[in-house]
Order: sequence, then structure tokens, then C-alpha cells
Amino acid sequence: MDFPKVFPMPDAWLTHRVSYGETDAMGVLYYAEYLHIFERSRGLFIRERGMSYSTVEERGILLPVREAWCRYRVPSRYDDEIHVHCAVSEWNRASLRFVYEIKDPARERLLAQGSTEHACVNKLGKPVRVPDWLKALFGQPT
Repeated sequence: MDFPKVFPMPDAWLTHRVSYGETDAMGVLYYAEYLHIFERSRGLFIRERGMSYSTVEERGILLPVREAWCRYRVPSRYDDEIHVHCAVSEWNRASLRFVYEIKDPARERLLAQGSTEHACVNKLGKPVRVPDWLKALFGQPT
């Protein structure tokens, strides 16, 4: 995965405190939980643009994950406060890619980074072109 050198805009920042249930036997944030945290930050990104994901679905567009990637750099532990940076980094005809950076409370130290690629499909699961209204909502010129 080629991570962007400059974080894309528009963006969103999610503040998250690691719960005990999110940790593994070693006391660190369990690797699969990162994907849940990415999802929460993606939901915040969409909401901050003025629409909930459920409204996107009501308008007939579903964005299933078709690829997920995460690079773990520094472990997060129970009760750590982390900040998740989220934005759309890539647009294709019928898909888009979100990128994420997880940072410490000062937003200086990179703890993890990742991405999720999402197909754009209709309610029948058929691929469709990313609609102009969704591009505009997410800050992509149409």
C-alpha cells in the first residue's frame, strides 16, 4: 500500500479511548479492533460532511469494504487516548479508498496507519458509478 505523503483533505479526527474489552491477553489493542476504530472514524467523516451513512444507504448507495490494510507501528494499551485521522485518498469509477492514521494525544506520534477500499454498489449488490452527489459530499470535485 502506497500511503499518501500528504494527508488528503477534507478530513476528520476521531478521539477514542481504548477500552479493556478491546485489548488482548498482552494488554494491547487487539489487531482486529483497528478495523472497528477505522469504521468509527469513517462514520464520523461522513457525518461531519452533513449526512449519516444510513442516509447514504437510504439514497441507494452501499459501500462494502473490499480491501483493508493496517500497519501497526506502536501498540496502544488499555485506557490510552488515541486520535484517528480519516479522509478519502482515492476515487475510481465504482470505488473509493479511505486512509487512516492513528496518533497519540498530541497528534505527533504515528501509532498505526491503514486504508479501506470500498466498492460502490446498489441495493442489489451490483457495482455502480460513484454518484456525483457522494463525490460532492466527500469533497471531491465532480
